[in-house]
Amino acid sequence: METDNWKIVYENWLPEEQAHREALCTLGNGYFAARGAAEESSADGVHYPGTYLAGGYNRLRSEVAGRTIENEDLVNWPNWLSLNFRHPNENWFGLAEVTIIYFRKELDLKNGTLHRHLRFRDQNGRETSLKSTRLVSMAQPHIAALQWELTPENWSGIIEICSALDGTVKNKGVARYQALNDQHLEITATGNDETQHYIYLEARTNQSEISMAQVARTRFYSEFPAQSPLYALEQRANYVAHAFQIPCENQKTVRIEKVVVLYTSRDFAISEPLLEARRAVEHAPDFSELLAAHSLAWQHLWHRCDLVVATNDRTQQILRLHIFHLLQTVSLHTADLDVGIPARGWHGEAYRGHIFWDELFIFSFLNLRLPELARELLMYRYRRLPEARFAARGAGYRGAMFPWQSGSNGREESQVIHLNPKSGNWLPDDTYLQRHINAAVAYNVWHYFQTTGNSEFLNLYGAEMIFEIALFWASLASWSEEKQRFEIKGVVGPDEYHTRYPDAETPGLNNNAYTNFMAVWVLDVALQLSEIIGEKRQAELFEKLKISAAELERWEQISRQMFIPFINHTKQVISQFEGYEALQELDIRKYRETEGKMLRLDRILEKEGLDINRYKASKQADVLMLFYLFSTEKLLDIFTRLGYDFKPEHIFANIIYYEKRTTHGSTLSKIVYSWVLARSNRKRCWGDFQTALLSDIEDIQGGTTSEGIHLGAMAGSVDLVQRCFTGLVMSNHELLLNPVLPDKIYYLELRLKYLGNWLSVKLTQQKLVVAADPDWKNEICLNFRGKMHTLRAGDVQEIDL
Repeated sequence: METDNWKIVYENWLPEEQAHREALCTLGNGYFAARGAAEESSADGVHYPGTYLAGGYNRLRSEVAGRTIENEDLVNWPNWLSLNFRHPNENWFGLAEVTIIYFRKELDLKNGTLHRHLRFRDQNGRETSLKSTRLVSMAQPHIAALQWELTPENWSGIIEICSALDGTVKNKGVARYQALNDQHLEITATGNDETQHYIYLEARTNQSEISMAQVARTRFYSEFPAQSPLYALEQRANYVAHAFQIPCENQKTVRIEKVVVLYTSRDFAISEPLLEARRAVEHAPDFSELLAAHSLAWQHLWHRCDLVVATNDRTQQILRLHIFHLLQTVSLHTADLDVGIPARGWHGEAYRGHIFWDELFIFSFLNLRLPELARELLMYRYRRLPEARFAARGAGYRGAMFPWQSGSNGREESQVIHLNPKSGNWLPDDTYLQRHINAAVAYNVWHYFQTTGNSEFLNLYGAEMIFEIALFWASLASWSEEKQRFEIKGVVGPDEYHTRYPDAETPGLNNNAYTNFMAVWVLDVALQLSEIIGEKRQAELFEKLKISAAELERWEQISRQMFIPFINHTKQVISQFEGYEALQELDIRKYRETEGKMLRLDRILEKEGLDINRYKASKQADVLMLFYLFSTEKLLDIFTRLGYDFKPEHIFANIIYYEKRTTHGSTLSKIVYSWVLARSNRKRCWGDFQTALLSDIEDIQGGTTSEGIHLGAMAGSVDLVQRCFTGLVMSNHELLLNPVLPDKIYYLELRLKYLGNWLSVKLTQQKLVVAADPDWKNEICLNFRGKMHTLRAGDVQEIDL
């Protein structure tokens, strides 16, 4: 693979790597996405074409391990890419059928296009060159297009071209789900228009009843005079195609353009999907015009979202790849779609397209670059507040209890059982007890406000969510006479390995430190909100939510008397949960020697007949999440509020303790470790940053990226550069900067939007330069290591480091 900071290039054909490359080469526009499978391919164990609609879910029931379970899945929609050729009465083209002379596949990040250049020899000695270019339009969200340039190198003659819409697809993208029902679609119509020369296909999900119409127009251009190509309509069950006969001449290129329009029943301002798609394809311009508009849209996005990093490695290239996939998952076209941001993007079927807490790692990028989108993603949560209230009430609590996994309507979508692919066993899944997702929602609301200053959103929506989550935490907490403190029982922390005590019949752990601390933080924020939204608005919300003075007093008490467990022999190291220190130690190094660096130790041990719940081994950062989310000052403030004598030097003791016991089975883990080590161990920080950076492009978890990229890790790696390495903190209308630039970075440049104003930051090992755009309307207070600077329109502050 060659190195180009704007391109990901593959110069060899490796079938065993194809699924991984298809995920990384996915093209999308925030409305829909298509995996980077070859146009001539179908799902065959090597390739996996997949088209995914943002928020396009469907529920099915399956009989598994003697029980009926229901899962909501991100649906694989009909394959619009399908384009192929053959010589008369011979096999259709496929890379397995020919000798490859030249191969190059290129993902152009700058322009949002996927290119492939092949030269191959068939069994009859004919050599052919094929260049393909593909886009999913960032300018026109309902349009995708591809172009083939086919050149006979040593032959002339007639070829057949097949341009199809293939509705025979199923959800087959994740091996672990193969035992589950996978037929989500019913094809309701196929056909063609003889006047306008296009084909169409309509599909509908069989439970959620989302309809999608696809219409495809195929045109031909050649270097020599030719009549309009003859074509025939091919229709069979769930499939429609135009078959063309094209004359080819030696060394003359034939150009084929396929333009596809997608509309669904969820779209606004339409009559019905097929009518809109047919009308749109009739007015769609040719490929070159579509490409120009698409490239311009990407140019505007990169102006907002690019960051420049000077190193001696691939850091710049991979950071741009990560930004690219973030923008393909959430773009301006996502606004008003009422969708969340899925943990694995719209790039595959892993995690069924569900929304987890990964957004906690994603929002900072959006807050500082595309705050309009951050607001829309928060509205996804607000619109599901009624469902969160039902869930809390059903579990016996007040307020709102958001689900660990969310999909279409906000009900709990976490699976009841899951397959261990290492042992083949179906096991109970208790991860739905990760109640800390509620704190993540509140944290995202609060930090969106801190970054944007959007008090209107906080007044209308955000404060209500925070108050409801505070009510939930207060009702979940109970008083312990023995401890003389409040505690929270029966939960699971971010670690996920530990879901119950050894030999316990019921799931859940007591006093997960991260969960308890985050509950205190939420209550503290809720108690401060009246200063921002005003007493009148607070009174309205309190009346609506039935929050009394006695309830506020309870919030105050819990926020000052919550129990946080500590490892007894240290009094410095926070215990992951109550009882953690009684668990057995495990030699994790032994497993790393045979299983790799990033372990799914729970699956490995279960295959060996052992229970991960018995051991001090964490999947990912748990306690250390506190040091990731909060500044040292804020941490100490809350510990002091709680009456614990926690000191800054204790932070490193916690890092050392848990580092030995963490397997990094989640790609998010290395993000957290890199962040918390940034000031105490820059060498280790950089190593963990590089591991996180390479998570997907090198598929370091061994096959997971092919099922969908890890969006939280991608966003987290970018956020490490934009906030951690710059020492950027937004608090109380003050911008704090305290750079900790790693030695490997010579130069860093980025643009950020803070309180509605754009500013640029340039950073070297010697100097920090902050410049305000000339169109600023307000001044901003810049705090550099305790020294205050006021930034106004057009100001430039140069600070020696």
